Amino acid sequence: MTTVQKIKAIEDEMSKTQKNKATSYHLGQLKAKLAKLRRELIEPRSGSGGGASLPAFEVAKTGMAKFTTLTAIAGEINYNGAKIQIVDLPGIIEGAKDGKGRGKQVIAVARTCNLIFIVLDVLKPLNDLSILTNELEGFGIRLNKKPPNITVKKREKGGVSEHAVDAPARKSKLTLVLLCIQVQITNTVPLTNLDQDEIRAVMSEYKLSSASVAIHQPDATLEDLIDVIEGNRVYIPAIYVLNKIDAISIEELDLLYKIPHSVPISSKLWLNVDELTERMWEDLNLVRIYTRPKGKLPDYTAPVVLRRGKCSVEDFCNSIHKEIAKQFKHAIVWGASAKHARGQKVGLDHIMEDEDVICIYKK
Repeated sequence: MTTVQKIKAIEDEMSKTQKNKATSYHLGQLKAKLAKLRRELIEPRSGSGGGASLPAFEVAKTGMAKFTTLTAIAGEINYNGAKIQIVDLPGIIEGAKDGKGRGKQVIAVARTCNLIFIVLDVLKPLNDLSILTNELEGFGIRLNKKPPNITVKKREKGGVSEHAVDAPARKSKLTLVLLCIQVQITNTVPLTNLDQDEIRAVMSEYKLSSASVAIHQPDATLEDLIDVIEGNRVYIPAIYVLNKIDAISIEELDLLYKIPHSVPISSKLWLNVDELTERMWEDLNLVRIYTRPKGKLPDYTAPVVLRRGKCSVEDFCNSIHKEIAKQFKHAIVWGASAKHARGQKVGLDHIMEDEDVICIYKK
């Protein structure tokens, strides 16, 4: 059986199995097996002749293209002084996560993005969104979600324990070894979507016979636990672009605004595109840092753009050249992150804010 066939067989078995206390352990094992098979689709096993990889995905130059996108078309937008690359990817169909329609190549590119636009027809947005989300989730992409607040730690000792036996048994040169699943489960919140049998089933399937599991979020699911164990999930913000609002009424438009993470637009009449670019900037969560050469005025024309969470002085130095951090003496920072209007002397660990100005001093 191929990997796709094995996945289909497990999905069929899960759909036929009624969920209750007696089947929770079995369902937990099936979900873990399903996740392991999907990992093989994301990261194919390499053969003896070398590493296996997906076929290269061509990126066309910016320019005119047909309505149906058959390759990745790169473009660039200059917004708030930052140059942001946008790649128009071919559409995906149902079954793309299993390789249909070059879906694996398309989704593999999407995994590397900082923000995803999902363009939907305004007349049937929820149905299409459900299909696309399912395909992306099957390839390890989690849209508009944060990593689960779950910790799984493997212990060095325990799991396999050897029990003493009596003298007659020793004479027969037999040693009794019992495999004990020693999984310590702690939760700081009530578990509403999980039970311990499911957790132990997943840990058993992943051969984590001795580990500690700490759960700190009340709505944690078995899929969240599997995501943490797999460790190859990517959490990407997404904007649902609802196109063709020129074809609907004002009342219908008001209803569309109730869909989370959505921005209605009309590409034909270029309506509400300003709101889309503003939302893009907010969700990218970028930080612009302006440089100031010693003894000169700041350069506000070409900021260094960093992502929030990775915007320390050291991150700034490394984004220009790694040697700068090695020769770093101190820096003077002006702006929202500085304590004084006249500037603050800071080290490499100082966290900067949007539109700060920095002057680097070397040793």
